[in-house]
Amino acid sequence: MSIKQFSTEVAGKELKIEVGKFAKQAHGACTVTYGETVVLATAVTSSQPREGIDYFPLMVDYEERLYAAGKIKGSRFIKREGRATDDAVLTGRLIDRSIRPLFQESDRNDVQVVITVLSYDGVNDPDFPAIIGASVALGISPINWGGPLAGVQVGRVGGEWVLNATVEAKQKSDIDLFVAGSETEAIMIEAGAQQVSDKDMYEAIEFAAKHIAKIVPFIEGIIKEVGVPKATPKIDEEKETLREQVKGKVGEFLAKQDLSKVFDPDKSKMKTSIDALKEELSENLKEDNEVSKDMRSLGIAMIETALEKSFKTLVLEKGIRPDNRKFDEIRELSAEVALLPRTHGSGLFSRGETQVLSVVTLGSPGDEQTLDTMEEDGTKKYMHHYNFPGYCVGEVKPLRGPGRREIGHGALAEKALIPVLPDIEQFPYTIRVVSEVMGSNGSSSQASICGSTLSLMDAGVPILAPVAGLAMGLVVDDLDKKKYQILTDIQGIEDHSGHMDFKVAGTKDGITAIQLDIKLGGIGYDVVKETLTKAHEGRMKILDVMQKAIAEPRPELSQYAPRITSMQIDPDKIRDVIGSGGKIINEIIEKCNVSIDIEQSGLVMITSVEGEGAKKAREWIENIVKEVEVGEVYEGKVSQIVKGRDTGSELGAIVELLPGKDGMVHISQIAHQRIAKVTDKINVGDTVKVKVMEVDKERGRISLSIKELLPKPDYIPGDASHDKSDRPQNKSRFSRKK
Repeated sequence: MSIKQFSTEVAGKELKIEVGKFAKQAHGACTVTYGETVVLATAVTSSQPREGIDYFPLMVDYEERLYAAGKIKGSRFIKREGRATDDAVLTGRLIDRSIRPLFQESDRNDVQVVITVLSYDGVNDPDFPAIIGASVALGISPINWGGPLAGVQVGRVGGEWVLNATVEAKQKSDIDLFVAGSETEAIMIEAGAQQVSDKDMYEAIEFAAKHIAKIVPFIEGIIKEVGVPKATPKIDEEKETLREQVKGKVGEFLAKQDLSKVFDPDKSKMKTSIDALKEELSENLKEDNEVSKDMRSLGIAMIETALEKSFKTLVLEKGIRPDNRKFDEIRELSAEVALLPRTHGSGLFSRGETQVLSVVTLGSPGDEQTLDTMEEDGTKKYMHHYNFPGYCVGEVKPLRGPGRREIGHGALAEKALIPVLPDIEQFPYTIRVVSEVMGSNGSSSQASICGSTLSLMDAGVPILAPVAGLAMGLVVDDLDKKKYQILTDIQGIEDHSGHMDFKVAGTKDGITAIQLDIKLGGIGYDVVKETLTKAHEGRMKILDVMQKAIAEPRPELSQYAPRITSMQIDPDKIRDVIGSGGKIINEIIEKCNVSIDIEQSGLVMITSVEGEGAKKAREWIENIVKEVEVGEVYEGKVSQIVKGRDTGSELGAIVELLPGKDGMVHISQIAHQRIAKVTDKINVGDTVKVKVMEVDKERGRISLSIKELLPKPDYIPGDASHDKSDRPQNKSRFSRKK
């Protein structure tokens, strides 16, 4: 293929797409350039469908390359990229959630989309060119995909909507919204916000939709010019005949069943009913010699399809939910705090059979996470980690560390709570929240937001407002998209068999996070608006229950949480506190049993579980940075006797006034009377009281006196200042008179 280039303008910048230069053996490939950020997008598919699976096998990988930003990995031992960073995982999930609804769920050919960041300018976020690249690569390939789509980021700076805001502008924005969709429908939404109203959030979504509608035709033009025909799925006539036979037999079996009775508010009872139905069908099919083992498996899978259809009928035609709730009704709620005696804060939130325990740990500023990624350098003071073990759904599941789903749900909860966290100046702690899913029947990610809010308030973290979240569902008629029903607080089967999982989190004042995933080609923006309104109503009910458990953050931290003492020092004195090679600060840390963090501004934060240690460390540092002034009196130890280089005679003594600050007492300043040697009066190790007589800052010398603090005797031999009349008179026995 010859190299083809296409370009258009998006948000005042050129969006350039090049096809035919790289990855020529991929089934679809392109490079996308936006500013000086460049990504390579590729799409490939297997030649044969994968047998024995009941899902569509799609893999989306987003690969960050440190060379793209001109970086070398910070580790001393490993210099190449390893496991994908959390940010890379989240971007991969964002692309996956956008493109997946446009595939045929029945397809079984493996499809892999790989996005590789080749250049990152530090200004333009790669997410935008990445989603465009994925859409083009799939669109021009023979892969059976129902796109194209486009995605854009929206921010708001100074009250004005900003499309594809720069990295710097994002820091000033109160909304970080990403929308993917077709010309007329939304497919995926991801958002974080500073308690933004439903009205403003919808306006931001509309703003995104307007620009998506301009980009999609541009991509369609590229596909029309360089795309290849879509592959027609190969049909095995013999297997298809068998499928039809099995389908008929399953249909006869299901016709005798009342599938509505399978649905039960109790998830375990529903599972038992479904398993019994599958077992009965399997036994019926075994009796038929014409039905192979593979076909029996297909027949069992058909039960899931039948249940989905029955679920839709139940909702749309009979107006009933599987657990008999009203469409806007939330499951039974409960909230508790302070469940664990030695943790810094804990909260348990339950919604129906979904139950999440969230636990807070408060650490010193030095416990923050160091970031070393393609896009970020710096630190992270708030972390939210989400665990989903097999037992929470009654399954055996090996514990292999967090997967993409766990990372994604933890990041969503983190995004929802960050807007209400206190400023570092007000609350300098590093905060880690871990949400343990104890039971799951839908929307455990949103339950973790609620549980984490409870645990933060229990820990005494002064959050601005409680945050709650819930998931909204959607059931759409297969033949008429205008016939639909929105469901508040969906449970497992409503998520699995429904068409939408629309998570909305926020406070009473506004939205802090959104995540929309759908299972059909897209939803109208009027549905988005209606869902936001109903989600707001549900969120208010949940917040009321949470505030009955704990109305506001506790005024005091747990007795087991560390205390942070802050003090401000002159930045020029930081080196004095640290000492050569960290000698002084390490000594303070060891002897006071504290941790110490110092900012470049001179802010010193001392963290200690024991208050006495923090007090001792503070006094130590205060003494180090204190300026010695003339006239001040100190009590210090003699650390050295100073001798003359040539004569070896004792000239004076060095006295430690403060840590790192010494002064010298000249021999003449030790006593009022003349002494021959310093050691006649004081020795190394003695504690003496001294007065500061002179401070030479330029030469770094401090002159001290001991005698100035001693009472002055009536007569000092050799002191010419004394009046002769006060001296004893030696009268001669002889006198001469005139």
